Amino acid sequence: MTENLFLLIFVVVIAFLLFLDLGILHKKDHVVTFKESASWTVVWVTLSLLFFLFIRLQGDMVVNVHDKHHFMEQNAQYEHHVNYDDNLSWDENVNRYNKQLSLEYLTGYLIELSLSIDNVFVMIMIFLSFGVEKQYYHRVLFYGILGAIVLRFIFIFAAGALIQKFHWLLLIFGAFLIYSGIKMFIDRNKKETIDVENHPVVKFLTKRKLSTSSFHGHDFFTKVDGRWLCTPLFVVLMIIEFSDIIFAFDSIPAIFSVTEDPHIVFFSNIFAILGLRSMFFMLESIMDKFAYLRIGLSVLLTFIGVKMFLPLVGIEIGIAASLVVIVSILTLSILLSVLFPPKKAEANS
Repeated sequence: MTENLFLLIFVVVIAFLLFLDLGILHKKDHVVTFKESASWTVVWVTLSLLFFLFIRLQGDMVVNVHDKHHFMEQNAQYEHHVNYDDNLSWDENVNRYNKQLSLEYLTGYLIELSLSIDNVFVMIMIFLSFGVEKQYYHRVLFYGILGAIVLRFIFIFAAGALIQKFHWLLLIFGAFLIYSGIKMFIDRNKKETIDVENHPVVKFLTKRKLSTSSFHGHDFFTKVDGRWLCTPLFVVLMIIEFSDIIFAFDSIPAIFSVTEDPHIVFFSNIFAILGLRSMFFMLESIMDKFAYLRIGLSVLLTFIGVKMFLPLVGIEIGIAASLVVIVSILTLSILLSVLFPPKKAEANS
């Protein structure tokens, strides 16, 4: 099976699951409860871990490694750092290769999922700023995910192709991640707001009289005086897509720090954002409990950025070590938030 054929099958399966989600299980608009969200989060996380297990056992099939030549070619092209050992059998070499691929996927998944959590703050703010009723959150997020999958596919494979041609781009990614990490730390207590009237998307649609000022149930478009206009719900969808593009400039380069294989980056990305959508409804009610999470994420971004520069001085941080550092940073920031919550006066300052 070729890489592209597997990728096509993967996309078809994800599309089927999404159709099952909205077309059958969430056909009627309703407020998603914490319990329902938790159940779906378990489903998506389980699927993500099952895919990790699949790569661990069949990763060579996913990336079309079927002989020594392709093994060495893939390893050199994407720098998996698993050299073919002639003293080992084919199965033993493949086992080492699959182990590396699975660790790259899992690390990328955790990076994307953890950085995505910060995007929940933005999505909640968008919904509240536009006064969107909670029963429509799921519909907006569903179509937002569809758009994100298409945009991520383009972004990831374009970036992968550029990195293969211009490897020094990884250093630019690293510098950008360090900048983002420092900026996130500086702005960690800043209350972000959305100026609804002056947002670029709103101004673009309003100036051309392409949108209405009132909601029409869960409809994204409505007919007014013989013209089809977009509703505020569609505007919210476009702003969420716009924010996801901005967010992707952090998360995708971060995953390229652990693997240069665009297929692994794409798989980890998609499972993370699918899990985030269901996790959103859990997190929206408890986000204020994780006061130090943004500090942890800023440290995470900075660590990943610095890691991309270390090979210049002969230092390599392996995938397993990176995974331990990432999990440690996230766990510590969550534990500190729960055990030592800031005083209300400090939190509001």
